[in-house]
Amino acid sequence: MSTPGLQLRYSSICEAGIKPANEDAVAQHIPSDPHLLTYKGACFALADGVSTAEAGQQASSRAVSRFCREYSQTPDSWSVAYSAQQLLATINNELYELSHQFVHEQKGYLTTFIALVLKSQTAHFFHIGDSRLYHWRDGVLVQLSQDHTTVLSGQRQFLGRALGMDAHVELQQGSISIKTGDRFLLCSDGISDFISVDELQRQLSAATDLDATAAQLTKQALAQGSDDNLSLILLEITALPEQSLDDLNQHLTALPFPPALSPGMKLDGYKVLQELFASSRSHLYLVEDEDSGAKLVLKCPSLNFDDDALYIDRFIREEWIGLRIESDYVVKVVRQSRPRTFLYYVMEYLPGRSLEQWFERQPKPLKPALAIKLVKQIAEGLKAFHRMGAIHQDLKPGNIIYLDDGSLKIVDFGSVFVAGLAEIYSPLQHDAALGTAAYSDPHYLLGHNSGVQGDIYALATIAYELFSGGHLPYGNAVEECRTAADYDKLRYLNASQFNPVIPTWFDRALQQGVSLDLSQRYQSINQLLTDLQQPNPAFLHEEVKQQHKTNPLLFWQLLSGFWFITLLLVVWLFLLRR
Repeated sequence: MSTPGLQLRYSSICEAGIKPANEDAVAQHIPSDPHLLTYKGACFALADGVSTAEAGQQASSRAVSRFCREYSQTPDSWSVAYSAQQLLATINNELYELSHQFVHEQKGYLTTFIALVLKSQTAHFFHIGDSRLYHWRDGVLVQLSQDHTTVLSGQRQFLGRALGMDAHVELQQGSISIKTGDRFLLCSDGISDFISVDELQRQLSAATDLDATAAQLTKQALAQGSDDNLSLILLEITALPEQSLDDLNQHLTALPFPPALSPGMKLDGYKVLQELFASSRSHLYLVEDEDSGAKLVLKCPSLNFDDDALYIDRFIREEWIGLRIESDYVVKVVRQSRPRTFLYYVMEYLPGRSLEQWFERQPKPLKPALAIKLVKQIAEGLKAFHRMGAIHQDLKPGNIIYLDDGSLKIVDFGSVFVAGLAEIYSPLQHDAALGTAAYSDPHYLLGHNSGVQGDIYALATIAYELFSGGHLPYGNAVEECRTAADYDKLRYLNASQFNPVIPTWFDRALQQGVSLDLSQRYQSINQLLTDLQQPNPAFLHEEVKQQHKTNPLLFWQLLSGFWFITLLLVVWLFLLRR
């Protein structure tokens, strides 16, 4: 039997103590929706408003309430870390702007903050300030947070970081694997400054009633002379989501594979018009929705894999991912409105052919203006994946549709990596490398997740192919590589040797896009696009040096105003002229 999922018990206290006002705040959100609990997790937050700030109380309350309320509203494809970072950056900016209403920069909407998110079998924490997070397991208490304070002299110290203090928030963040029975304590300095770690460890080890233990800790802090607000959250993991392989197989095989379909057959309100594609892994059919009359594409799994749990799991994920990617440059997966009796999913119909098929029939090389137009469309599609915390991982001309109107759409979600899904425990271990050797990042094919940079490699490879007239950056040798040593032997082939109109600065941009060294490769798609559309000064310097070697007179001309005019002309001739 599988467990029902993440279960826990907790107790929280937020009191003024001996102070006239309470500037601390606590909040928690444990979704009642099983889907949200699985894909986003449960979150707890504690904040201690800076007492010297005029609006510390408002800052702490606003921070914890917004975080716990809005965290579960972030896309379920986002990782916990990315979700929290984006949300806390927004909260920090809001507090920082509000703080500008005050004369003194150290006053205003300032607060410490610590959050704990429990998702699947991992605890994630995010911290700024001097509030604390402790983790207890098997009688041992460990402090996970680090105090962001600076000691001036003797006992004097001041807070070095807080939400609302600076325009950019610098968080401490981390994660640990959790086990049933683990306990966590979040507390403000009104507790931690007056109770020793040894005493906290003793109290958590002896705890049977969390409410009683929480009350005892606040009482003890007061007895030890605490003159601050008293806030804490004490929680214990009572069950973790675990699923046996048999349980998962039963879930995955709940819907049978559809039989081979032929024109005229009907399936759940879809009439088959024709078979569009068939392989050993899947079948695509052009169908008509009998309710709306719309032409759609129905994708069915191959009967060759009807007992393969890994294949079925990946096929189900394809629809899940596709429903979350929204872009004019990515195929749209249609949300089902009718019950299904078989395993399949439905997409919009794209009249056209693959970019690979289209490119084969074009005169080569393509005109630069057309090639850059295509690259920009592919880039926009990729950015839609990245906004949702997803990496395509198998971008290639065969997975891009060239529509009859000249626009492009990325298809195929079979190899997509989703950060939010990767954090969820599964007894299945998916193969890392499912990409195509000619276009996929070698790091990915060797089992290392290079993230966004992996898709940048594929995009730059396609750009190289379009501009060079069908060649690859490392030639056909890249398809023979199997080990890291094989890839180390590869050498970039200048695109200009295949298309002499390609200037050096453009070639260097392509080279940086497909660099095998991740530290040298572009970090974002926008960086690559910028350097493909306007000369990077660093690359121009290289071109000038080359011109100096062959023609000293031209070298000095390039350094004059004449070079500026020449540069504009080159860009216009290469990229803008149709």
